[in-house]
Amino acid sequence: MRLMNITRMIGLLAIASAVAGCQVDGVGYGAKHLRPLKEITKAKMADLNMRKGDPIVVRIFKQESQLEVWKRTRNGRFALLKTYPICKWSGRLGPKFREGDRQAPEGFYTVNPAQMNPRSSYHLAFNMGFPNAYDRAHGRTGSHLMVHGACSSRGCYAMDDDKIEDIYALARESFRGGQRNFQIQAYPFRMTPENMARYAGHKHMPFWRMLKAGNDHFLLTGQPPKIDVCEKRYLFNAQMTNPTSPVRAAGRCPQYEVPLPIATAVAAKQASDNQAMAVAVARLKEEKRLAAERKREEAESKIASAKRERKRKEMLAKVFGGDDAVSKATVDGEPVPQPSPRRSGYANGKAPGSVFSTVSNIFSRTKKPAGPTPPADVAGPAKKKKKTATKPETTSKKAKKVEEAEAKDTSGGSLFSRWFKSSEKDAETSDDATPKAKPKS
Repeated sequence: MRLMNITRMIGLLAIASAVAGCQVDGVGYGAKHLRPLKEITKAKMADLNMRKGDPIVVRIFKQESQLEVWKRTRNGRFALLKTYPICKWSGRLGPKFREGDRQAPEGFYTVNPAQMNPRSSYHLAFNMGFPNAYDRAHGRTGSHLMVHGACSSRGCYAMDDDKIEDIYALARESFRGGQRNFQIQAYPFRMTPENMARYAGHKHMPFWRMLKAGNDHFLLTGQPPKIDVCEKRYLFNAQMTNPTSPVRAAGRCPQYEVPLPIATAVAAKQASDNQAMAVAVARLKEEKRLAAERKREEAESKIASAKRERKRKEMLAKVFGGDDAVSKATVDGEPVPQPSPRRSGYANGKAPGSVFSTVSNIFSRTKKPAGPTPPADVAGPAKKKKKTATKPETTSKKAKKVEEAEAKDTSGGSLFSRWFKSSEKDAETSDDATPKAKPKS
């Protein structure tokens, strides 16, 4: 008896673990799965001519992070009831491949009442039914992929708790109204020509084109498409020529046909979408080319601007001396290393040929008055003293050149040239006034 109880407990734990997928340990929230529909949801259903027990379809769009609930109206077609934001989803755009890859699935799935989990530690949940026949035919693995609450995902589609309560209640009422199961259509993005063009070169594009065909069937007919899988691909609204022929997911497809009105409408929509997609692809390529060209032009402009700035600073340094301005020059925001003035042969930090160095050289060449000759040391031997040679004619030649240059100036000479001339004459006068030392006999 004791052994039977232990076995029963182990079995219950295994069942709880299986239905809990994407869960962590936690305590339930009571009868949350029995909470009635919100009044705002009831009001919208009344506006759209829907009854509480009418069937539903759930549509998921990864890129937009949106979950839609569609419900059948009294005229028999399905219409969008509400759109809910998805709080989190795992992985990236594309299907799920293997257990543990934390990838949220894409494709067409079916949920029946047994897959509803009112005791989920993620508030409320329902199992999507991954892997389906298509996934198994491609060897894909995984388990307990859910739509649940608690805004935390490890391969699931996670909602806020108040959102999953509303979705769960809609599913519950549809089951009570007689729906045996509801369809989940999980897409990477809204299947528009613009989105298809944006991912035209993606490795999953063949798979997404197949999903788009199912999307087109649903939008055109207003009914969830009948799903079959053969030759490892989805079939939508296919009617088998021989109803008894088995349809195997990995086997050859039996003879079938799609009702002509549906096939015609789908073919026309796909032709129109393909044309719009081609236009969008060309536009995106042109936009990409223009963006690359703008980026290249901006880079070239930045380089040219840096070169012009450096040239300007070099000219300023040549005129005013110093190399501080040049040392601050940058290219693409990075400082340009500059040689030090002394290594460059500059004297006192002034570039050769500057105004200041020119004036300094002029005054350094002028004669200074010679003082009296100091007496020779009587005790020691007589020392030869160097004669101070004066060359007044050199300064006079400079002054003469300056005068000739000013004579050529029709305006009478600039202020700087007059000052320059005055300085030269003062220096010449100083030279003439200097007493010459008498040679010793």
